[in-house]
Amino acid sequence: MTGATARRRGRPPRAESADTRDRILTAAREEFSERGYEKTSVRGIAKSAGVDSALVHHYFGTKEQIFEAAIEVAFAPALDAPNAVADGPLDGVGERLTRFVFGVWENPTTRAPLLAILRSAVNNETAAAVFRRLVASQLLRRIAAQVDLPDAELRAELAAAQIVGTAMMRYVIKLEPLASADLEQIITRVAPVVQRHLTAP
Repeated sequence: MTGATARRRGRPPRAESADTRDRILTAAREEFSERGYEKTSVRGIAKSAGVDSALVHHYFGTKEQIFEAAIEVAFAPALDAPNAVADGPLDGVGERLTRFVFGVWENPTTRAPLLAILRSAVNNETAAAVFRRLVASQLLRRIAAQVDLPDAELRAELAAAQIVGTAMMRYVIKLEPLASADLEQIITRVAPVVQRHLTAP
């Protein structure tokens, strides 16, 4: 058996594996974005990525697991929010957190995958459960750890609810005049409420 034949029948080279995995993940994000969680299939993801369905299962497992991987990549910019909380005094945490999250939403590149995630989470319980798990473990608990006050997790959840709720109304539902309001005006009004949730007695 030649070396070339052995390579073909064995495990693919690491660089090739990483490229294939990234291609599948990109296809998954696009499929979930366009079709939502329920209408997306592993077979459809595989077809879009130009691979066999078995390879999708090999790298990611179930449809739920590939959705979670796709969410984590798409949600990555927002997962830096705890750093915004930590980077400065506690009395300015509400504005820093609010400004950071709305900055992610205002960027068209990061807004599109976030919209896709929220739509899937709103319309499907499995997708919602994955979203909750990711947000709780990767975002809210880290914010709570930075705040380090009584009921820190509840405080972080209430602050997140304030910001996410406002973002939903502005970017998803597009309720006017909120959808067209100046961003600085929104931050000025929302940030003090977030601050109270996080630090008020």
